[in-house]
Amino acid sequence: MNNNINGTVDGRNTVEYSSLDASVKELIEAAIKVRNHAYCPYSNFAVGAALRTVAGDIVTGCNVENGTFGPSVCAERTAVCKAVSEGHREFTAVAVVAFQETEFTAPCGTCRQTLSEFSRKDIPIYLVKPSPVRVMVTSLFQLLPHAFSPTFLNK
Repeated sequence: MNNNINGTVDGRNTVEYSSLDASVKELIEAAIKVRNHAYCPYSNFAVGAALRTVAGDIVTGCNVENGTFGPSVCAERTAVCKAVSEGHREFTAVAVVAFQETEFTAPCGTCRQTLSEFSRKDIPIYLVKPSPVRVMVTSLFQLLPHAFSPTFLNK
């Protein structure tokens, strides 16, 4: 994936935040807000995520670290677990907010696979920095083109 290091607006992969519709901005703002609750004393790498459900609700999550690192949970999986515990089983969009000086931050492989568990079709994923000027627009299928599907278990 070209992570568009300079954040150059190309109208396709990287767009101006101001050009996004209100529902996408609302999703991104929710991820920015929840990022402030991240518990990341070891990495100091705060991440916020927001999911839009098929019902139109927004469910958020932040990363939660642990001193032994193994039990740490990414923001995206926190949001998925929260959504599932609230009865949501399918998502239509994701926003991920984190700060890296030269790149946008995409979900890790485990989070990509977890998101695919709850997305029957390709969904947009918006990668944003905490002060959203530019947004990288990608999708679940772009980030995880050959996902393991639960349907494989039925064969």
